[in-house]
Amino acid sequence: MEGRKRKMLSAASSPKRTDTKNNIQVPSSHLNSITCENNEATSRKERSRYFKGDRNESRLGENFFNQPCIALAKALLGKVLVRRCADGSELRGRVVETEAYLGGEDKASHSAGGKRTERNTACFMKPGTIYVYSIYGMYLCMNVSSQGEGAAVLLRSLEPLQGQPVMRQLRAQARRKATARPLKEKELCNGPAKLCQALDIPRLFDRRDLARDPDVWLETESDDPGFKGTKTAEAGDRGAVVVVVAASRVGIESHGEWAKKPWRFYLLGNHCVSVVDRAAERLALDGGHDE
Repeated sequence: MEGRKRKMLSAASSPKRTDTKNNIQVPSSHLNSITCENNEATSRKERSRYFKGDRNESRLGENFFNQPCIALAKALLGKVLVRRCADGSELRGRVVETEAYLGGEDKASHSAGGKRTERNTACFMKPGTIYVYSIYGMYLCMNVSSQGEGAAVLLRSLEPLQGQPVMRQLRAQARRKATARPLKEKELCNGPAKLCQALDIPRLFDRRDLARDPDVWLETESDDPGFKGTKTAEAGDRGAVVVVVAASRVGIESHGEWAKKPWRFYLLGNHCVSVVDRAAERLALDGGHDE
């Protein structure tokens, strides 16, 4: 009984933050429960249509990730990143933008020159290994290793598909601004750090196996009538096929010629893409090809 009293007092004295959407006070000690222990009605609504115990036939396995870096960066477009919470509910977002970092001679890569460090170890592990690193000492980015020594693909942007209320709460907590305006849905995951915040991708996910991990994975969405598959557009071929744009990578201007390599790929016209490149889009529509 005495222990129960201490627990209750601890919860009552925890610092609180405001859930701006619902205008309620949430103890900081309960922030994780917002992600993974929503009310029962929300959990039922957001539970995956694929969730059948531990079996998920739509999940991407080891063979999918075992391909060259640029090929994997393109192949990831249109796939769905899933984050399973403790209560079985899931957060989902369609990958709409990626960047390839080839390692080796790619001077913009964390593993340029084959250099191995404690930070980039995941890049040298088997294809499909998660590489999570921090930027500016406060944000996280999620990558997926591929074929190639030290090669990995950065997930740049997602289109939210499921669990948007939870994503919105997580992003609001990360922004830490009581006066910040409410985010539009397209702003929830339109950047590498934003998608990690919205799907609660922590640093401890580094070096996990994306093909086997119980908390995060990628899957196909073949039953979605709005997505017909991806390929780079050929001249005159603008039917129902999604056009993949090849553009220069973002935020690596100091790396000279490597900053100009067209190794960022995104779905043309998707409103969740972080940075639009009009010249690259015209080239894609005219049948241009990346390196």
